Amino acid sequence: MAPKVLISDKLSAAAVEIFKERGCEVDFLPDVGKDKEKLAEIIGQYDGLAIRSATKVTEKILAAADNLKVVGRAGIGVDNVDIPAATAKGVIVMNTPFGNAITTAEHAVAMMFAVARQIPAADASTQAGKWEKSKFMGTEITSKTLGLIGCGNIGSIVADRAIGLKMRVIAFDPFLSEERAQDIGVEKVDLDTLLARADFITLHTPLTDKTRNIIDASAIEKMKHGAYLINCARGGLVDEVALRAALDSGKVGGAAIDVFAEEPAKENPLFGAPNVVCTPHLGASTSEAQENVALQVAEQMADYLIKGAVSNALNMPSITAEEAPKLTPFVKLAELLGSFAGQATETAIKGIRIEYEGDVAEMNVKALTAAAVTGVLQPLLQTVNMVSAPVMAKERGITIEDIRREQHGVYENYIRLTIITERQERSVAGTVFSDGKPRIIQIKGINMEAELGANMLYVTNDDKPGFIGQLGSILGEAGVNIATFNLGRKAEGEQAICLVEVDGEIPADALEKIAAIGQVNQVKQLHF
Repeated sequence: MAPKVLISDKLSAAAVEIFKERGCEVDFLPDVGKDKEKLAEIIGQYDGLAIRSATKVTEKILAAADNLKVVGRAGIGVDNVDIPAATAKGVIVMNTPFGNAITTAEHAVAMMFAVARQIPAADASTQAGKWEKSKFMGTEITSKTLGLIGCGNIGSIVADRAIGLKMRVIAFDPFLSEERAQDIGVEKVDLDTLLARADFITLHTPLTDKTRNIIDASAIEKMKHGAYLINCARGGLVDEVALRAALDSGKVGGAAIDVFAEEPAKENPLFGAPNVVCTPHLGASTSEAQENVALQVAEQMADYLIKGAVSNALNMPSITAEEAPKLTPFVKLAELLGSFAGQATETAIKGIRIEYEGDVAEMNVKALTAAAVTGVLQPLLQTVNMVSAPVMAKERGITIEDIRREQHGVYENYIRLTIITERQERSVAGTVFSDGKPRIIQIKGINMEAELGANMLYVTNDDKPGFIGQLGSILGEAGVNIATFNLGRKAEGEQAICLVEVDGEIPADALEKIAAIGQVNQVKQLHF
């Protein structure tokens, strides 16, 4: 059945065509995003939800979204999506961080010019017939220092444009490496240094607990007298009351503001301040950007729903369309190993260690680790998936460790998963052969080769004569047919493992009889 997508905001018609071309059914209902009740009523029938800023994807909406697999935000900001709730529900949240980057960067540069030369006020005055030439004395941009707070994708484009305008560019960004700073021609500095040196300061950082009110009264105090501030990033980065006071006093020479703490901004402390230029969140508002983000979100969502490729996800490792087919059998293997270990473990889990050896170590191990953790938690939390598993493990205090190695043994690819409990460590290993089928190749250090079917019987026992005969008799008497039978042991007379694929369920009394066999240490019926 084709995946079904709802577009609940105004999105380019080209996005609808992309969904259809890629094999998705799509309902284009651009006004439903504003109607919370209606959205909650219909969301249950959709696999994907494509939105802009009007749709609020709340916990209540997600609770009603029984089939939802992915939310795609056409644009960079996902303030309107409850990401923790989506993650807990196992829903991938994607954005399109690059589709409007150039447009937003250009708007920041345009706003810098507008405030430096007082263009909006001069325009209003001139059109009113006043011709106040001496009133609008501007500031040159050439040779001035531009301070970037945030130097990611948009910030680095602004830096490039500013260098072209012969500005000196300094940047504060904890994630900016010295090498990257050198590559793009900026000087990396701390925040206090930036505030003290910059003639123009422009913000290009997301709104987080650490960046909220990053420009407050104390930050403004550290700024050069008469410096200019530009914010085309997020409302809430600037203390608007403190900025208004600084504009009134002349401490800040001018401000260009595209985003506000509360939007739509019908009233704001900055309105009417001297030399302030305000626009209604136009950073991404060009026809090119609107088209770009619509096309991008449709392509990303369709690629995930049809091919399993994950790109620009905020709560899931990325998987490219090219690597998805190669990765799929290893995702299955990792999940099977996790499921085996999870079902066989009876005590509280403290940690999960996953070792990747050979070619698989060069793959996208983040995705594989997410799959393995999903398998481990599945017996306890039926609704868990690759999106929610790492978060759920963390919430339960389970540490996750992954290790990569080059090939050492006979297998070209090898994954070993170890469960760490308070009592012991238990490991299971597997590989994928050329037929693309996952195989178990080792359990608790005992070598064996087995495919995992839907219903398996797992028995650990002492290697003594008579066990196999008794096991076969009990299963036969219970009417349970054996499909495959796999054995392994450490050495003659020592610990052994029996892994049997059976057709259907094994009755509880038959499991009790197997557990009562003298040599048996543990019996588990496993489902995959």
